[in-house]
Amino acid sequence: MKTVLITGATGLIGQEIVKLCHDNNWTVHYLTTSKEKLLNKENYKGFYWNYKNQTIDLSCFEGVDTIINLVGATISKRWTSDYKQEIIRSRTETAKFLFETIQANNFSIKHIVSASAIGIYPSSQTNYYEEDFQNTSQSFLGQVVEQWESAVDQFSPLGIKVSKIRIGLVLSEKGGALPELVKPIRFGAGAAFGNGQHWQSWIHIEDLAQLFVHIIKNNLEGIYNGVAPNPVSNLELTKTVARVLNKPLMLPNIPKFIMKLVLGEMHILLFESQRVSSQKVENTGFEFKYHHLEPAIRAMLN
Repeated sequence: MKTVLITGATGLIGQEIVKLCHDNNWTVHYLTTSKEKLLNKENYKGFYWNYKNQTIDLSCFEGVDTIINLVGATISKRWTSDYKQEIIRSRTETAKFLFETIQANNFSIKHIVSASAIGIYPSSQTNYYEEDFQNTSQSFLGQVVEQWESAVDQFSPLGIKVSKIRIGLVLSEKGGALPELVKPIRFGAGAAFGNGQHWQSWIHIEDLAQLFVHIIKNNLEGIYNGVAPNPVSNLELTKTVARVLNKPLMLPNIPKFIMKLVLGEMHILLFESQRVSSQKVENTGFEFKYHHLEPAIRAMLN
């Protein structure tokens, strides 16, 4: 029976991946910084760690040959200068600590599959991004992802296969962006942002979890975009949610300067435009359940 070690297992994406691991009869070991979240079930075992004081329960590695790395402080919280450092460190220093622990103890890990993000691609109305695109966004998010991926790449010299999934806008009824989009539309106060023409490369959370498992099962390495095959504009996303909820969109689009006043620098989360290709992972035989936005939204909201 396969055993995987997951960081960030109790988050939105992590919970979906854990469910899928169990569907495949895999045992899940997970690392958590919260002693209250430690469970000890037959196929789901928690182990304490804290990268800040270099503490880890080494028994988490018993029988493990694959690591799924999802850990990282949320980007959906106001970006003070201190918190920006936390966003970076929670990704880079955790990877470094895992690497040093594996190296020091000669654990036989074969594969690490890490979350990454499409924020590495520069904001653009016209580009169609594939994984081999070389330029990195100069935004704060671009810097975060570049450092995050570099931290994960250090596992390669240990003979560990490294896979990175550049995740787009994850849609789930349980959290993330969709409930925040739905709330104002339900009350008749929904509106697109800016001119509404910026691209949103989205993915249904079920497809994202399947993508992680597909990469593990097929021993794939390298970079893969974690997005559905059909990106949409911000306006189309807003209109689609309104249509599914059977609500009108009566308000004018929300200007960028207003969101900048409200959110500060993190307003770019709402205005970045990345049209991203899923072709590479589809070429490996991966099949999306949700290719198009409306059926994905209907599945979650109906």
